[in-house]
Amino acid sequence: MTLTIRPATPDDLDAIVDFIHALAAYEKLSHAVKADPATLARYLFGPRPMAEVLIAESDDAAIGFALFFHNFSTFEGRPGLYLEDLFVQPDARGMGAGRALLARLAQIALDRDCARLEWSVLDWNAPAIAVYRAIGAQPMDEWTVQRLDGEALRALAATAPITA
Repeated sequence: MTLTIRPATPDDLDAIVDFIHALAAYEKLSHAVKADPATLARYLFGPRPMAEVLIAESDDAAIGFALFFHNFSTFEGRPGLYLEDLFVQPDARGMGAGRALLARLAQIALDRDCARLEWSVLDWNAPAIAVYRAIGAQPMDEWTVQRLDGEALRALAATAPITA
């Protein structure tokens, strides 16, 4: 088996969508997936990319992906990387692809002078949490994720002051 990690290209869009659907099914969130190849092409490979994707391959077949983007730490005064999603196909787990994706992300973070690499994990995903602890990741138990979307997002935006 030859394991490689490479940046995604537009030719990977169908595989990326497939990975997103497989991840959503694993997380019991299939109903929440709205991503499609056209939208992803715009935001991943368009004139102003908002995120990047790494593809894990074994013997030239895509077996996993990691989607990430930059954030910024005001306390550090430096950028960071945020890992939005990492997924490896079930039949390819245990081959080191997930760890290899994380190692490549760590390398990218250092190459780009990022202060940290962060991500979230569902609290019931014990296998993933075990991998994260094994590589030295620390839980941020004192933090709670907050989200504003849909109608609540639109309602708050409607109250924004007029800007020049």
